[in-house]
Amino acid sequence: MATTQTPAEEVVEPNSEETEFVFFSGKGGVGKSTVSCATATWLADNDYETLLVTTDPAPNLSDIFEQDIGHEVTKIDDIDNLSAIEIDPDTAAEEYRQETIEPMRQLLDDDQIETVEEQLNSPCVEEIAAFDNFVEFMDSPEYDVVVFDTAPTGHTIRLMELPSDWNAELEKGGSTCIGPAASMEDKKDQYERAIDTLQDEQRTTFAFVGKPEDSSLEEIERSASDLGDLGIESQFLVINGYLPESVCEDPFFEGKREDEQAVIERAQTEFDTDAMATYPLQPGEIAGLELLSDVGGVIYDGNEANVDVGAPTDVESERSVDIDALAGPESVADQLQPEDGTRYLFFTGKGGVGKSTVAATSATKLAEAGYETLVVTTDPAAHLEDIFGEAVGHEPTSVSQPNLDAARIDQEKAIEEYRAQVLDHVHEMYEGKEDTELDVEAAIANVEEELESPCAEEMAALEKFVSYFQKDGYDIVVFDTAPTGHTLRLLELPSDWKGFMDLGSLTKGAAPAKGDQYDEVIETMQDPDRSSFAFVMYPEFTPMMEAYRAAEDLKDQVGIETAFVVANYLLPEEYGDNAFFANRRAQQEKYLGEIKDNFETPMMLAPLRRDEPVGLDELRAFGDEITGLSELTKKQEVRMS
Repeated sequence: MATTQTPAEEVVEPNSEETEFVFFSGKGGVGKSTVSCATATWLADNDYETLLVTTDPAPNLSDIFEQDIGHEVTKIDDIDNLSAIEIDPDTAAEEYRQETIEPMRQLLDDDQIETVEEQLNSPCVEEIAAFDNFVEFMDSPEYDVVVFDTAPTGHTIRLMELPSDWNAELEKGGSTCIGPAASMEDKKDQYERAIDTLQDEQRTTFAFVGKPEDSSLEEIERSASDLGDLGIESQFLVINGYLPESVCEDPFFEGKREDEQAVIERAQTEFDTDAMATYPLQPGEIAGLELLSDVGGVIYDGNEANVDVGAPTDVESERSVDIDALAGPESVADQLQPEDGTRYLFFTGKGGVGKSTVAATSATKLAEAGYETLVVTTDPAAHLEDIFGEAVGHEPTSVSQPNLDAARIDQEKAIEEYRAQVLDHVHEMYEGKEDTELDVEAAIANVEEELESPCAEEMAALEKFVSYFQKDGYDIVVFDTAPTGHTLRLLELPSDWKGFMDLGSLTKGAAPAKGDQYDEVIETMQDPDRSSFAFVMYPEFTPMMEAYRAAEDLKDQVGIETAFVVANYLLPEEYGDNAFFANRRAQQEKYLGEIKDNFETPMMLAPLRRDEPVGLDELRAFGDEITGLSELTKKQEVRMS
């Protein structure tokens, strides 16, 4: 175990008479639930009355503890002092909507109720519902400590701070992106107390879990900075899943391990946190009290990790999976190429799944096949410069490959442009008007405040994103990081809500043609002949389930179907010839079969590489390894013959 100044156990153990809280944050698939469960088990074993809460949309506490848990607080078998609950986010959101709207039914007419119901379908409301559950369990004096698997993000907490002048907004009967302000009145004090507790380092520990990868550490640093700006400091970092030295027996995996250890060393020296711990990759998924005890012992007691490599037969796929048969090279190629007019390709997925590399590789191969191609990233990390090894600006610029341009959306510039556009429109709208029922200065001040909302940042990115649908001269536009169902649903908020506090309304009203323009763009994204959405994931439970849930959200809420999926980081057959990697491959095969069953789409397969491809030569070579991309050149040769 590696630590900084403070032993890990000191940052999670309660040290007061009041209930204390430990929040674990991190992207899907990094082992956040495992570390949360191990922490809760360790605390309970040390005689602290402990509650474990998850709001993860793909919960796996039941699998880890090997018992049913669900939406009610449940005692964990064979562990004194430990209970757990898996909060269902859909159920929580519906409960929140009903609690909000019921008191209004006696006060509003049917049309007004319908408008409120529409607004309560805002995706932001789902975040508020999750936060409501945090608030509920942050008032639990019967527990010494409450461990949260999946912490509220900076995005969610900033929503709680809108509007800052609650009373003024309540008096006006205004509206925010999280619903009618009147509905928030009874929540105001609770939310403020909860945020005060989150900011209190004596009662709250905020921990991040990540993989030993540069991209994972960079995402954590961005999230920690975002929370720090809100007065919430991260005290604990866990780097999970590094390769054990004993299983790296060839140059490929020896090199991977060296890279991981360099990231761990960087985290120890550069990451500003009180404590840090590491835990190795295991040959299979972590479940059961024995393995959880091992994780807790390593992280909090300084024990050596027990990596039982076992025999290759210990982990068997539930089906015999022919990986080559899962792939659909020609079907994938068909989804990448234009039929009539420009085709738009969207690669989306959680951070750290390799979508930027897959998007850049696809764009490079499409350009090589003769298509005029533009690749655009909306990822705040903007990895395209690193991947291409060339400068990539806010506007499309050529890279050293015929037919290929690249651009990155500078989020600060985008939000500045968006704020100026909206405020100009609001000033024009109110200029010269005398309305005794409306305080114009206060209305403009409220709009300015709403423009500090994280929803406004999403709308600004979407505004810039939309502009790329008007770029002429391209056969294909590739987007690295597609707009989520969350972002697109902001456009569906009711356009007739009074007060212009609703960001969806505000955006649609920002210019006469904007509403129609957004509608046209969404129609283009819904058209499978013109657009292809691809989810990138690696074959493990949490990344697969998070991608599936996001794909279902896009389909149900926006009418966008998934065209194909990308299974990334597949273990190469030619390296890792031992039982450890045989078990890892068997696990990957199992989840590849489940990905195929869940998505029922063509599959692009991408192998794990010793190093991420950098530069056009390496991108072309990697493209030849990815299922479907080599078919592009063949089709171009056929067209030219």
